Amino acid sequence: MTDPIAALITMIKNAGAAERPLVTVPYSKIKHAILTCLLNVGYIASVSKKTKKGHPVLEVSVLYNSDGSPRVIHAERVSKTSRRVYMGVKELRPIRNGKGILILSTPKGILTNTQARKEMVGGEALFTLW
Repeated sequence: MTDPIAALITMIKNAGAAERPLVTVPYSKIKHAILTCLLNVGYIASVSKKTKKGHPVLEVSVLYNSDGSPRVIHAERVSKTSRRVYMGVKELRPIRNGKGILILSTPKGILTNTQARKEMVGGEALFTLW
């Protein structure tokens, strides 16, 4: 797996499309921080660290809207392993007229674009969700 963050967001998007309640992903600190940020914003229902077959994993509960559609419809990786994309605080704009979010890796941790603007900090743009 060359890009574990891309695999993470693809697993969440595909689990929602397949109407699965849970998705299990391999554990890492960055994935845990990203999923905690998504939990705080309201794109996933819950996240918990468990052990399966002696290896740590993260169990993610997929969140659905009241009409049964998944909360995460589209996910797009911005910064890739071949091309890193960095954004300053002045470059951060609303995604899809405020209906989507941009996840950033900043010196203050993993933040959304609105949180990063409030903190007046920029960083590496990881991916967008809506």
